[in-house]
Amino acid sequence: MKAVRIYRLRHLPDALFHRIMDGMAESARVWNLCMEMHKKARQDKTPWPDKNDFHKATKGKFQLYSQSVQQVFRAFAGSIASTSRRLAEGDETAEYPHREKHLYPLMWPAQNICAERGSRTRLVLPMGRGRPSVVLKLDKLPETIGAVKIVWDNGPELHVQTETPSVEQGNTRAGVRACVDLGEIHLAAVATNEGDALVVSGRGIRSHKRLNSKVNGEILKLQSRCKRGSRRWKKLAAARRKLNGRIKRRIRDARHQATHAVVEFCAKKGVETLFVGNPDGVRKKPKGKRFNQKLSQWEYGRDKQYLKEKAERAAIECFTGSERFTSSTCPECGCRRRPKGRRWICPECGFAGHRDVVGAVNMHAFTFGERVEFPEETRITYLRPASDSRRRTGRNAASSSSPDTGQSCLKAGRAGSCTAYGCGPR
Repeated sequence: MKAVRIYRLRHLPDALFHRIMDGMAESARVWNLCMEMHKKARQDKTPWPDKNDFHKATKGKFQLYSQSVQQVFRAFAGSIASTSRRLAEGDETAEYPHREKHLYPLMWPAQNICAERGSRTRLVLPMGRGRPSVVLKLDKLPETIGAVKIVWDNGPELHVQTETPSVEQGNTRAGVRACVDLGEIHLAAVATNEGDALVVSGRGIRSHKRLNSKVNGEILKLQSRCKRGSRRWKKLAAARRKLNGRIKRRIRDARHQATHAVVEFCAKKGVETLFVGNPDGVRKKPKGKRFNQKLSQWEYGRDKQYLKEKAERAAIECFTGSERFTSSTCPECGCRRRPKGRRWICPECGFAGHRDVVGAVNMHAFTFGERVEFPEETRITYLRPASDSRRRTGRNAASSSSPDTGQSCLKAGRAGSCTAYGCGPR
């Protein structure tokens, strides 16, 4: 199964860094040329250009490797096809590419990549005849290397496509099923039809998002006192981008750990089929300013995507569907009530249990038509993604990457300085 390994390219030599940036700018010019050709064809109502037309228009005109140029216009053609499909399906928000790009990823297919292993591990990426290649020194490379691209995410990143081995089907047992109830406080609650359950906390992800929103607001407040485009305004903008990138990587790591724990639990229990509830209906109901803000930051689509990909890798069948009324129905007597608090208590029969596990248990009846007994407390496992252990104290505390980074800095910023973000005194 295909997967992507991400490497942050830090401390690059100046010559190599500028070579990569020039290549990404050249790649953006290829995209812009294709965009202008397509835009002109739409305005003139002439046949739209295809891959052959793009190939003729770009051949020999850009300082890039020929295969890298082809990867760009193939990506553009794919964007046009997907937009046309969305418009045909009635999506009024879909638009054809129309904005000029300044940077675009550098891409290479698998057959044009040279990987050197041994005493020094290097990845050699060609830039075309007569131009020096991009040579990246890495600590470790995956065994199988597919397509490679360099993207810009507040700094250059190397994305390497690789193949990961799948688990054999023999690890699953026929008839063993599990249901997943996604949430914000608890990222996932899993219940099997054999009486086992798992609850994975999502409080760490929520705290990172809350910190991000809080510090972003403080930085924007400081920016509002500056002239747009001034030196201090640019420093604050750079600090904000750095913070957003750091929090984004932490959240991505925590989400991978949480979904991996869910699939690992299912694999150990021999689960054959995994059902993931789709909480779309929750977001469609307005509940107030604060609650709507929480829902807007709840990325349950990524949770479903990660669970599906990891389940396929573990040879577990995974699908999604409606979870309507599962969290508001008593698993013992069927009484319906609006849940309050983290513990579900039935006013009719006196049943009490974990609110999210109740939803996961009820999904068995709604999805598979099988009534499942609520798990005993001793058979419910509580987990949380590993916390960040890279905390620093003492003289380096101001530049620490711990979740508390920046709050003391912003307090100082109110008083007239913001040194931890590189803004300097006012």
